[in-house]
Amino acid sequence: MERRTEDPGRGREPRGWRRPDASMSLLADLFAGKVLDPGYAEAAARRRAAGRDRAPGHGRLLRAGVPAVLIGIGMLVAVAGAEVRRSEPVAAAQRSRLIAEIRDRTARTDGLQRRLDALREQTQRQRAAALERSAAGQRAREDVAAAGDAAAATAVSGPALVLILDDAPREGGAERRGRPDEGRVYDQDLQILVNGLWAAGATAIGINGQRLTPTTAIRTAGEAVLVDYRPLSAPYEVTALGGAAGGPAALEREFLASAAGRRAELLRERYGIRVETRVRDRARLPGAGALRLRYARAPEPRRGAGP
Repeated sequence: MERRTEDPGRGREPRGWRRPDASMSLLADLFAGKVLDPGYAEAAARRRAAGRDRAPGHGRLLRAGVPAVLIGIGMLVAVAGAEVRRSEPVAAAQRSRLIAEIRDRTARTDGLQRRLDALREQTQRQRAAALERSAAGQRAREDVAAAGDAAAATAVSGPALVLILDDAPREGGAERRGRPDEGRVYDQDLQILVNGLWAAGATAIGINGQRLTPTTAIRTAGEAVLVDYRPLSAPYEVTALGGAAGGPAALEREFLASAAGRRAELLRERYGIRVETRVRDRARLPGAGALRLRYARAPEPRRGAGP
């Protein structure tokens, strides 16, 4: 009788041996559809066999609860819609009232500014007439005039170069690029162009009639451009007086040849912004308000101190 010997590598697992996929038993059960533990599966089978798969009345409560939830959601949506419709007229009325108040106060401020300009010119004429009576007064008048020109406190007039900037039309390049805001004139555009005019030799500059001073700020607030905290709207008309011996024509040549002139050409070609330059025989810029220095102050002399 032939004796068969068992191969340790076949039919019988050696002692201490583990299946290579033993650590993947959970994944194997999931792929095989064995999601539940056998004990849970056995308990579920006994419950189904005894007819106690669901608690009594569970189906009725579920069927009654779903419509109630849907009705509640519908009521909430209806109430929210009614509140929105009710608040729309109130919001529109408040917005109209605010716009009307802004326009009223702007008109009132413009009127006060015109009155201030008239009083300032009257004061300057009376001061000039008083200083003309003596040689010392004439020297003081020249010093005051030079200081007023440097501080943009006096009105000036003469030939001028006018630079006009306006937002790109809606059918222009801004919409073709898919960015409507790219066709707008921003505060930084005005800053660069104004600095270019100063560098080209301008002695006095104004934007939409607003005189620029050494401390004037050009900023953006929302969709408005602020010049000295005064909102301006497009088109923006930048008026520059002065220039070299050639007058406004020479000022225009210097400006167009500078980096600011190239920036203006870029705004026109790439973003569709309207940029025009014109030479006027005579333009007038009003004097700006008095400068109020908040930090630089002359020290007050001490009592009893010598000169």
